[in-house]
Amino acid sequence: MKHGFNTQAVTSAPGEHAKFMVLSINDSKDSDEKVKNLTSNFSALVRSMRNRYPDLEVSGVMGFGANAFKRLFPDIGTPKELKVFEPIKGKRFEAVSTPGDLFFHLRAKKEACIFELSTNIMEQLDGAVVCEDEVGGFRYFDGRAIVGFVDGTENPDFDKDSFAVIGEEDAKFAGGSYAFVQKYIHDMKKWNAMSVEEQEKTIGRRKFDDVELDDETKPANAHNAVTNIEDEDGNELKIIRANMPFANPAKGEFGTYFIGYARHFSTTKKMLENMFVGEPVGNTDLLLEISTPVTGTLFYVPTFDFLDEQSL
Repeated sequence: MKHGFNTQAVTSAPGEHAKFMVLSINDSKDSDEKVKNLTSNFSALVRSMRNRYPDLEVSGVMGFGANAFKRLFPDIGTPKELKVFEPIKGKRFEAVSTPGDLFFHLRAKKEACIFELSTNIMEQLDGAVVCEDEVGGFRYFDGRAIVGFVDGTENPDFDKDSFAVIGEEDAKFAGGSYAFVQKYIHDMKKWNAMSVEEQEKTIGRRKFDDVELDDETKPANAHNAVTNIEDEDGNELKIIRANMPFANPAKGEFGTYFIGYARHFSTTKKMLENMFVGEPVGNTDLLLEISTPVTGTLFYVPTFDFLDEQSL
């Protein structure tokens, strides 16, 4: 899908360093004004950092939760699939829903760029927001997740916009994207106690060379099996993942920050239902045996053009 929109960096590679910030807006007119001022300045902040350090691949994404979008832009309407995320509850596992009005996804080859950009953002939002969650991610060896397997293998390697960018099916919001985020904590003691063969069957791929297991070897509820979905015509449905590992070893905290950019949130939602409820029911994702989501929030990521137009 080709488009003429100034789309935010939803199809970019995960990068070397990343910061994810989820914020809630305080209930005041002054808070709304500060958020709208930042909204109109956001692309300039990112562009300035990129111009200063052209080799460091700086990028920034700003998104809005359903309630915040209606509150800040009451005369515009809302994207068709933008709603407050409802928990997905299976018999054993639950994809929780947690609050969030604003979302920032910042990437760069050097963490100093992310530090400066995030500091500038929060200075402009001073007194207007409360931090719900902040995570610093890093690129692990070979682009692997903290559990040791290559992450993002299922991302499409062609025509990424057709999977990540809203099209004419929602023309008023075309060029935007749905971003769904979850912070997963992994039980690494339990994971590391498993054999490599058990781990490979959990993920559905070989650990060393990232080759997919054959159908006879791979369990029906391997991670890459339950997240592989198709439409009614047999066409594979995909999203763009920009997952990053994070860790606080002294606290014994090891995790994955999952972020899925999608043209249709219904695609992401179906993957989550397969993971947490199962298709058929009970065929839940083996990775959930050692992974617990502690956040879950849906955002709409407008175009840079939309952001630039929001000056007071």
